Amino acid sequence: MSKAYYEFRPYNVGRWVVWSLFALVLLLAPQLFSSNLAVSMLSQMGIAIIACLSYNMLLGQGGMLSFGHAVYSGLGSYVAIHTLLKVAEGGVTVPVSLIPLVGGLAGWFFAALFGWVTTRKAGTAFAMITLGVGELVFALSLMFSDFFGGEAGISADRVVGEPFLGITFGPAVQVYYLIALYTFVCVAAMFAFTRTPLGRILNAVRDNPERVEFIGYDTQVVRYLAFMVSGFFAGIAGGLAALQFEIVTAEVVGPLRSGAYLLFTFLGGATFFFGPIIGGVLMVLALVFLSELTKAWLLYLGLIFLFMVMYAPGGIASLIMMNLRVAAFGRLRELWVSYLALGGTGLVALAGAGGLVEMVYHLQLNASIGSEVEYLGAVLDVRSAQSWFGSAFVMVTGAALFELARRRFRAHWDEIQLDIEKEIKRRELAA
Repeated sequence: MSKAYYEFRPYNVGRWVVWSLFALVLLLAPQLFSSNLAVSMLSQMGIAIIACLSYNMLLGQGGMLSFGHAVYSGLGSYVAIHTLLKVAEGGVTVPVSLIPLVGGLAGWFFAALFGWVTTRKAGTAFAMITLGVGELVFALSLMFSDFFGGEAGISADRVVGEPFLGITFGPAVQVYYLIALYTFVCVAAMFAFTRTPLGRILNAVRDNPERVEFIGYDTQVVRYLAFMVSGFFAGIAGGLAALQFEIVTAEVVGPLRSGAYLLFTFLGGATFFFGPIIGGVLMVLALVFLSELTKAWLLYLGLIFLFMVMYAPGGIASLIMMNLRVAAFGRLRELWVSYLALGGTGLVALAGAGGLVEMVYHLQLNASIGSEVEYLGAVLDVRSAQSWFGSAFVMVTGAALFELARRRFRAHWDEIQLDIEKEIKRRELAA
């Protein structure tokens, strides 16, 4: 029996606003940050966002911890750079703007090839197999120089073919807008994937694979399909990277790149869709800025990762969502003093610890050029007990004050959460 009326589903205004703002940020970013370095970093952020979101298809949505995701973005880069060389030679006719799709198809192909083996297992076994595949491909990249180019890698010129509407992709800003377009489309497509039946059943496989098998689904096939989709988007990120840098080396399939995807996806927040977007931005900032500021940047990253695992395992996205929940009940303004105390004391403790770390690194690596090291506008002398004692005192004092502030904040936070739960129950009863 047909209905005698029409149903109307209102638009999700919040979602339209968020996507419009995202597009606006991508469009206006190079106008606000117009230097060559800034445009290059913005381009790298777009690439990293696609790569981290593709990795989160496995980790966050499917519960598959992979240690070799760089294989698919890296091989996508290699196939894209070879295609670019063939275009320059006249062997094939592919617009430069479609080169990233070639990388995506390459990522999909290799994900289909390796994924048939890796997705036959789950959990720890899956992680170990991906680690083995990653190490295998990295070793092969140093052996087969005809394809991988050896240690020197393979370089190409992205300015090939006839310009389209005056666009040659020579200027960095033109490449940025190409990357921005792919970033927006890929992010939207990966978000749409989370709303598909495959995306939903992938979440179910992550949470309860036995029940999924009981209702008739093959969990290995679900993981395999998601693995191929993830490899496709990773390959697109690799193709964009080939256009951005115009060179591909063995590092793009190495374990350090795979580790970076894991680290920054986790830091951003693997349990939320926008978490890897935050992680991709942090990834570029760390690899570009932090690595230039100090030689101990990997140590700092490790400490940050340890701190997040201990105190915020849901990543930065979880912290944002928890505070949005508090703000929705009008209680966030009560916490701003506590946040100032936590931030101030935490920075003091980090400043002291950083002074100790920089002096240790100076002793190990730069002792031959003198005993003094500049740190945060101050000059520390590694041969002076005063510098060591001062840094240690600042660190211990900051840590003690931070712990006091943290305990007070924790008590206040628990009180607010209890009040929120009571308010929720009251509203439920009133309804």
